Amino acid sequence: GGIYRDVSVIAVPENHFDLDYYGAPGIMVTPEIKGADAEIEIKTFFKNDKCRVRYEIIADGEVIASKEDNDDCEIEIKNVHLWDGLDDPYLYTAEAVLTAGDEVLDNVKTRFGCRTFKIDPEKGFFLNGESYPLRGVSRHQDRWGIGNALLPEHHKEDMEYIYEVG
Repeated sequence: GGIYRDVSVIAVPENHFDLDYYGAPGIMVTPEIKGADAEIEIKTFFKNDKCRVRYEIIADGEVIASKEDNDDCEIEIKNVHLWDGLDDPYLYTAEAVLTAGDEVLDNVKTRFGCRTFKIDPEKGFFLNGESYPLRGVSRHQDRWGIGNALLPEHHKEDMEYIYEVG
């Protein structure tokens, strides 16, 4: 059917975060809530043992925690602000900067939320210990005369309809 989505050309230096790691950007963030705090495990994927990585956690535009390592790391966030669905979709940013000496070779960022969830077969879904009803929709890309080659404004309009129905 041809290309009907955005296409990007990505140029990277010789030493860079691995963009071939399962199609991800070379960074994986896993938060774990521990009381009022969160332990953030950050894994990065790159192919050069001589490089180091500087990790930063950013909240509201400010670096709130950092660590430098040549391996994966764990960073603690004190008094974590929980992601709470549509009511409070608070996100942190994890940034990893690949360096060799004083030279910055590459960097990647990803946004993430800290939350707990569980599913009870009798009581349903729980987000951060509170019942959180889930409702689903089926979205089809089948606009008359366009098919599935949607423009950004079509996606926006569809999301507005989905939010409208809850």
